[in-house]
Amino acid sequence: MKISSRLGAIAPSATMAIEARQRAMKRDGLPVISFGAGEPDFPTPAAIAAAGTAAIAAGHTKYTSVNGVQELREAVAERLRRDQQLQYSPDQVIITNGAKEALFNTFQALLNPGDEVIIPAPYWVSYEAQVLFAGGKPVIVSTTEESGFKLTPDALAAHITPRTRLLMLNSPSNPTGSVYSADELRGLGSVLANSDVGVVSDEIYQRISYNGPSPSFPAAVPDLFDRTILINGASKAYAMTGWRIGFAAGPLNVIKAMNGVQSHSTSNANTIAQYAAIEAFGGRQDEVDKMSAAFKERRDVIVGLLNEIPGVQCPVPDGAFYVFPSVKGALGKTIGGETINSSLELATYLLEKAYVATVPGEAFGSPGYLRLSYACGMAPIREGVARLKSALTTV
Repeated sequence: MKISSRLGAIAPSATMAIEARQRAMKRDGLPVISFGAGEPDFPTPAAIAAAGTAAIAAGHTKYTSVNGVQELREAVAERLRRDQQLQYSPDQVIITNGAKEALFNTFQALLNPGDEVIIPAPYWVSYEAQVLFAGGKPVIVSTTEESGFKLTPDALAAHITPRTRLLMLNSPSNPTGSVYSADELRGLGSVLANSDVGVVSDEIYQRISYNGPSPSFPAAVPDLFDRTILINGASKAYAMTGWRIGFAAGPLNVIKAMNGVQSHSTSNANTIAQYAAIEAFGGRQDEVDKMSAAFKERRDVIVGLLNEIPGVQCPVPDGAFYVFPSVKGALGKTIGGETINSSLELATYLLEKAYVATVPGEAFGSPGYLRLSYACGMAPIREGVARLKSALTTV
């Protein structure tokens, strides 16, 4: 059977591919340490898990409305009000199968063929693919270490054309951990003020921020509130990756359009997980704060260890649970008898020879870097970076 031509330009998710490879190697008995997938190693907090069990006992195992149960949408709206002083009605919230589906539905609802979406690089691996799926045109704008891997107003202005429909923002960032300040968001907003360009603000790591709360774009730029789709979910902050609960909040007409998309794809998100998420968003937030504090401690350790390795330079991220070190100083050299010319080749070498799984910068539109997730625990961090150091210093 012939495969659809629209899949020709779309590669499988690099992070998921590496995660699958390292799991296969583990099944074969190899001692792989994975810095690949962005998945907290903490268990889902007990109160949230108990709410899921209680939902089963209460018979909450049927279909819900496509956009999610009313109680969860109310809990999400209240959490946004408490955390960011944002005013959304429950009808302006849609519950999705993870934040990834919220993004997918957003692009499907808003893009027409040829519409341009500005995506700062480094970028999360699925943004570009999802825009292409919707018939849009990704416009990749490179950022630099000097700018903190953040899009500047001048760079944004230089890439806006009559076809520009959306700006894709992610703060705190995957893969860099960069966090835009409120002033930086306002600077970008000022560029968009006299246009009709909308904003998709992926804030899935918003609760994992180390220098105070991470600003939300619609809160920082209220004049663009009605042109912003806010994306978030339960996966990262509440260690609920497998529960698959995400959400989008935005203008009512857009949320209704996304509801239409979802009604013909997945229908409602998992019902039991929705009831568990009511406790996540509406209950005590102590566990979130504890996990964030642990991530900060791990960040400090992994940054220090990586910066001890010749040829590696690792900036300090302000949020999320990733480091994005430059490995340009290690490229073009012979390591273990092999000449390594790219971060992709280096990531392959590290996995096959040192049993350390990382994600190459090529996956994020930024060759010369590696992404390492430090959501894996302190012991794997120390052992994994030690292996990485040994591999890079082996001639």
